[in-house]
Amino acid sequence: MSTALITGATAGIGEAFTRLLAGKGFDLVLVARDEARLKDRAATLASKYGIKAEILVADLSIESGVTKVIARLTDSTKPIEVLINNAGFGLNKSFLKSDLAAETELLDVLVRTPMQLSHSVLPQMVARNSGTIINVSSVAGWIAGGTYSAAKSYVTVFSEYLNTELKGTNVKVSALCPGFTHTEFHARGKMKMDGLPSYLWLAADRVVADSWKAAEAGKPLCIPGVQYKILSFISRFGPRPLVRKQGMKVRRRQRPSEAR
Repeated sequence: MSTALITGATAGIGEAFTRLLAGKGFDLVLVARDEARLKDRAATLASKYGIKAEILVADLSIESGVTKVIARLTDSTKPIEVLINNAGFGLNKSFLKSDLAAETELLDVLVRTPMQLSHSVLPQMVARNSGTIINVSSVAGWIAGGTYSAAKSYVTVFSEYLNTELKGTNVKVSALCPGFTHTEFHARGKMKMDGLPSYLWLAADRVVADSWKAAEAGKPLCIPGVQYKILSFISRFGPRPLVRKQGMKVRRRQRPSEAR
């Protein structure tokens, strides 16, 4: 039975990936910081789907946490067939007022960690000519929405590059670029989301199902939802001054008054 490793596996898009992959018969390695939630998720998945679920308690903002996950990814006795780089968070302050340590942590988790984990697992995937990596990015990567957008831009382009580099092999790399999705993400970041039109919200299960289908088809990008396909097209190919202006409006509306 093949094994999938998912970071940020206890909530939101990561949690939805655990159910999708368990339903497809994958054994799982669940990575997150909260040991209690990891144990609960692993027990639930094992009971419901009859699969094996390992847990790795790891903080991916620090070197020791990343090293722990790399050790599992490079264990040739229990190879990883699927890697879901999902762990992440957002900041609700302007870069001019944010804490440098928080900005560095965001860069580490959103950029450095997916790069390191991908670099660690790809040699085995290429050697056996089989494997899938999905990097969870965002449509925010096409707007000027702060350092979160900048980080997600890296993730998207990095995934596009790997997808192109690996053409002609059976190793697949895809970036998932969702819009606003019903998860814990915005609440954890203390972002103001009231007033956002209901049609802009996506369901995590739908997002994940679309992502898996796109990755299996060898597509470099997955943008779930017609509304976000349209908005992302405008963001990617529209006049950049307008895109930057609208992107900043979106970000500012999400910040509490004291965080602006």
